Amino acid sequence: MCGIVGAVAQRNIVPTLVEGLRRLEYRGYDSCGVAVHADGELKRLRSVARVAELNHQVESLSSFLGIAHTRWATHGAPTTANAHPHVSAGPGVPKGGVTRRARVAVVHNGIIENYEGLRDELKSSGYTFESQTDTEVIAHLIDHHYQGDLFEAVQAAVRELEGAYAIAVFCREEPHRVIGARSGSPLVIGVGMNENFLASDALALAGVTDRYIYLEEGDVADLQLGRVWLVDRHGQPVQRTARTLSAFSNAVELGPYRHFMQKEIFEQPKAIADTLDQAIALDPLLFGEKADDVLQGIDRVLILACGTSYYAGCVARSWIESIAQVPTEVEIASEYRSRISVPDRATLVVVVSQSGETADTLAALRHARSLGMTYTLAVCNVATSAIMRETRLQFLTRAGVEVGVASTKAFTTQLVALYLLATTLAKIKGRLNAAHERDVVRSLRHLPAAVQSVLALEPNVIAWSDVFARKENALFLGRGMHFPIAMEGALKLKEISYIHAEAYPAGELKHGPLALVTDEMPVVTVAPNDLLLEKLKNNMMEVRARGGQLFVCADAGTHIEPSEGVHVIRLPEHYGDLSPLLHVVPLQLLAYHTAVARGTDIDKPRNLAKSVTVE
Repeated sequence: MCGIVGAVAQRNIVPTLVEGLRRLEYRGYDSCGVAVHADGELKRLRSVARVAELNHQVESLSSFLGIAHTRWATHGAPTTANAHPHVSAGPGVPKGGVTRRARVAVVHNGIIENYEGLRDELKSSGYTFESQTDTEVIAHLIDHHYQGDLFEAVQAAVRELEGAYAIAVFCREEPHRVIGARSGSPLVIGVGMNENFLASDALALAGVTDRYIYLEEGDVADLQLGRVWLVDRHGQPVQRTARTLSAFSNAVELGPYRHFMQKEIFEQPKAIADTLDQAIALDPLLFGEKADDVLQGIDRVLILACGTSYYAGCVARSWIESIAQVPTEVEIASEYRSRISVPDRATLVVVVSQSGETADTLAALRHARSLGMTYTLAVCNVATSAIMRETRLQFLTRAGVEVGVASTKAFTTQLVALYLLATTLAKIKGRLNAAHERDVVRSLRHLPAAVQSVLALEPNVIAWSDVFARKENALFLGRGMHFPIAMEGALKLKEISYIHAEAYPAGELKHGPLALVTDEMPVVTVAPNDLLLEKLKNNMMEVRARGGQLFVCADAGTHIEPSEGVHVIRLPEHYGDLSPLLHVVPLQLLAYHTAVARGTDIDKPRNLAKSVTVE
């Protein structure tokens, strides 16, 4: 979701701004733009096309100071007028059809909740609005407070803002200064030699610097050529530690693959192996230095997450309750914080997020803490993210940068982390003996190879995709801990192929969804060789009796054979508790190849964003 890049230097920073936007394209966007200080003026170019098109527009620009943005529309349609950066030229109506010189330029991630009231006040002060966005309010508000010091003007303006924001600002009158501020949305400073940078994601600055300062809630930063000055939410000077990061080298290169999603599906064996490198044994230290004491003291688990991460949490509930025998709830983060719940101080609150900046999940975490639930654990793919900084315990999945909006390797590494949590809890609670622990570790070590063997089934999945590409609806069925895998499969198909897909527990089929089944409705069935198999076979027969077409992902030994109306992909083995990690892979491939056949924008599906930093 929305990306920010800003720079102040003694060299032309326009290529750096555009390259930063290119690196942030994976987050999802529908417009982009650049504003720079050039020839004593504030110059701005915006586009509703891709960053590559913007790059052609800015080829003639050169500047030592500028900001840039990719926008994912919230307030106002994706039009050039609504694209960032937004500017203010002060109050008053242009005279004689001549537009006044812009003085302040702003880019913004987040949502300003009180923008309508501020807009009315600014209009009454003579400001003219050209867009439908909440961001234009920020530009005019900063201009309203400007009295010769941009840093002071931004501090005054943000005190009036309600909601979430990360902003980068510069002023025509101060050509060697960029101001940044954050509350609820991430913002990072890139520290260079006599040059400094701002970005919403450190990845945007890969190759420019390897030293980063992560702004805390309420921070306002003043970036000039030779210095960075910070104040906290109270306006008091503050020091933030600069961290060295150098792990962005080839992370965003496509290589021999057609799309990043395809690349990331095939990176899963390595991502799982890298995540398991830290798990030689089931040790509480996997989750942090204080984990032993925390895990000993909890008697319940609450998992909070959104989207794909929520489905990972649903699988984890089965694991934690069956293996560790600890009662577990899973809630969609946006719903949890909007209802009255009964807090339990002996609950471990587990927040799961690929980016660690998911606004709803962060808000749910803070809500849980406000209720007195202080035992918190983050499962996340970004070590420096807000969620990792705000929890007592952390587990870093090592999926690497995931560019495709539809999550694949981040999901399977989350499952690995949550399985480690379930088995570690079982060990701490005395419910996992030494022999069982050895079996667990052995199965985990074999997991990358097992996933690799499932990837070899890709040609079989491609044959299925030819059928699905001609459909507009699909059903997905699963039982037990494989029902969340069916939900994940349906989500993937929706996200990137735009086929309407729904998932149901197979036992619920006859309680309504069976009315939808015809020979035009493909029904995907997750069929592991477990204790629920015979019941699942009965559900499959209900589909066939109504003329439905079955597409079955079956383990060896299930005795489900291909026949008329029954299409079978056979996985090499049943993998016990870890079976969900294998069964999700064919569903990822099915979504991917169906989208390829339909010609959709696979890595950047319409209306979606990679990192959802607004509520």
